[in-house]
Amino acid sequence: MNLPSMVAQAPLARPEPAPRGPKLWRPRRVLVTPAALEWEHGRDIVRRAEALGIETVRLKANRLSGLSGDDARKAYSDAKNTLAVVTASPAKHRLQPIPPSAGWRVDLAEGCPAHCQYCYLAGSLSGPPVTRVFANLPEILRALPDYAGRGRVSSAQAERAHEGTTFEASCYTDPLGIEQLTGSLSALIHRFGAWDAPVSLASPPSSTQSSPCSTFPTAAARVSGSRSMQSRPCVSRAARRRSPRASGRCTGWRLPAIASA
Repeated sequence: MNLPSMVAQAPLARPEPAPRGPKLWRPRRVLVTPAALEWEHGRDIVRRAEALGIETVRLKANRLSGLSGDDARKAYSDAKNTLAVVTASPAKHRLQPIPPSAGWRVDLAEGCPAHCQYCYLAGSLSGPPVTRVFANLPEILRALPDYAGRGRVSSAQAERAHEGTTFEASCYTDPLGIEQLTGSLSALIHRFGAWDAPVSLASPPSSTQSSPCSTFPTAAARVSGSRSMQSRPCVSRAARRRSPRASGRCTGWRLPAIASA
């Protein structure tokens, strides 16, 4: 058999399909309360949603209503595909402990668009499963310094003292799943990176293909996954100065690109 015939009979190698990145969540509609529109953060979320062509409803009152119906299956589906831009109540400014993962939890939102069967949110949050994001983020961030040094997890354990007081971002939602619309997690990471105190931030690791955390200032370049401890925490400047174990940069932790308004 000559060489040309051998080449002709050889099976053609099929190109490997390009890996598909995860699909970012896009709600069917966004509900916005009047109080949320008083905050620049809330208006930014609305602008991003409208730029993506998402139906945006400006409510006349600060209460979400009309989310239930006779058809429970349809009501559930509609709620899962709705993002509500609201304001966190003053009670949300009083942080709650969340051992053993962190000393305190910082709620950026409540509810999740995913449908994980094992999720505890169905039994923890009442009402239709709408994802509610808090527009008054500056108020939430201003309350954080009151809790530095008061945690009962890392602050009280010698082997974890190098982490400083630990905070966890939004255990009642997946902040990465809605980040492309909210930008709330990015703002929180920036806050911790610039915070001159022995504190650290734990947040879920990302599987999204988007801007790496190295796009943030170096001060905000260490992040941990409280659900997957293979990654590490975003540690403040003061914590990095205090312990060499708290130095370094993030590798592999990525945030969804925030939609252009």
